[in-house]
Amino acid sequence: MKSRHLAPALLALATASQTALAAPVTYEIDPTHTYPSFEADHMGMSFWRGKLNKNAGSIVYDKASGGGSVEVTMNLSSIDFGLPAMNTWATGKDFFNLAEKKDASANFKGRFEGGGKDKVPTQLVGELSLNGQTRPMSLTIHQLKCMPHPMLKREFCGADASGSFQRDEFGLSAGKDWGFKMEVKLRIQVEAVARE
Repeated sequence: MKSRHLAPALLALATASQTALAAPVTYEIDPTHTYPSFEADHMGMSFWRGKLNKNAGSIVYDKASGGGSVEVTMNLSSIDFGLPAMNTWATGKDFFNLAEKKDASANFKGRFEGGGKDKVPTQLVGELSLNGQTRPMSLTIHQLKCMPHPMLKREFCGADASGSFQRDEFGLSAGKDWGFKMEVKLRIQVEAVARE
């Protein structure tokens, strides 16, 4: 091949390689390494803290642009305060009332925004669906990292994100008349593995 044809061919090959590397990748959330947790006020005296033990979802992430999306579904019946009586109350008729609901889950959907250093996003902008209501919600991304998984031999990503919402906006106002603050702080630590 003549040199005048070689340069355009190499450029085309390099561009094609970069495009392939920049393609968004879909990752499945690993429920054994994903811990949605929350913190809620108790009459301004202390905080109730707990987690949701069952969850699922996926992440689409383009490392080259910092774009993509996240969906996490959290099973409310798996709520765990570390105290069985509190778990029973939260899933019972005075709060989530899961026995009378077809959907016993909370769902967060969001898109990556605010690419910071090396285009790593700094925020998830989306919405939270809970108790039959859907409201806008944003999460701050404190950390997001991807690397090859040493055992699965596939890429995986881990992230830590947090935000807050007012639970009475979702029809969950138990304790409001007794002085409970309605803010709930949500934190999601997640690991997800690239699909095969």
